[in-house]
Amino acid sequence: MGMQRAVTMVLLAASAATAPAARAQEIEPRAFVPSPVGVTFVVAAAGRSTGGILTDPSLPVDDVEATIDTVAIGVGHTFALFGHLANAALVLPYASGHFTGTIDGEDAEASRSGAADLKLRLAANLVGAPAMTPAEFARRTPATTVGVALTVSAPTGEYYPAKLVNVGTNRWAIKPEIGVSHPLGRWYLEAIAGAWFFEDNDDFFGGRLRKQEPLASIQGHVSYTFRPKLWLAFNATWYDGGRSSVDGVLKDDRQSNTRYGLTLSLPLGRSQSLKLHWNDGASTRIGSDFTTYGIAWQYTHLPR
Repeated sequence: MGMQRAVTMVLLAASAATAPAARAQEIEPRAFVPSPVGVTFVVAAAGRSTGGILTDPSLPVDDVEATIDTVAIGVGHTFALFGHLANAALVLPYASGHFTGTIDGEDAEASRSGAADLKLRLAANLVGAPAMTPAEFARRTPATTVGVALTVSAPTGEYYPAKLVNVGTNRWAIKPEIGVSHPLGRWYLEAIAGAWFFEDNDDFFGGRLRKQEPLASIQGHVSYTFRPKLWLAFNATWYDGGRSSVDGVLKDDRQSNTRYGLTLSLPLGRSQSLKLHWNDGASTRIGSDFTTYGIAWQYTHLPR
């Protein structure tokens, strides 16, 4: 391969750390706040992340900058599970990214785009949120809830073994979570703990074996409801772990990063709402130090 292509490939290898980092940066307030059963919702979302990428110090890569655009559509439904509220959601994302930087003082840039890995999330509230009809839900007294969730990332995204970085990951991943939500009048306090567990990628850049250790995360949210569907949340997350190896050689890429942000929900009539969100890095050891902006439209269908 030519020198410029080799430079670009190594630069992309360094930026590969952004995939698990971006996954850990998921910040979703009110993920365990209860709803009535029989609700179907459709979501269309778009976002942009820009910023730098802090790489393994042993790599001769500097000044790595990236702009990543994502769009996604999702559908979900709430139902009763052994008398408890449960929900299932499916998300189909598409991502496009542009990377620039230097290696050994030489400029390099590259772009990637395509369908990303499909996500499926199953959740159930175990304490404080029994399955309720819309009429029962409207009469309820808000209480502390405890719930669990499992997110599955399937290797459906675009992936080419000859490339060092891809939109898809060519591996399964799962994330179990537990969340607590506590109402205080118009306020909601939330805490969520979870961890991503990754399957090995046995076809990483020409058949090499890439492994990754679990990546744990803790989220905290404080939100205030002005009126139904109109609320503002302050969000923070910390994640740690995710060190990787290629063919048994460990990389110095363990993450220990903190992010914070805001989410604003706006009502759009009886069955629609709009969410605006922003988050930024407070501290970054390895991985993406991004500023992210996003918007999401949601349509909610309530049963009669």
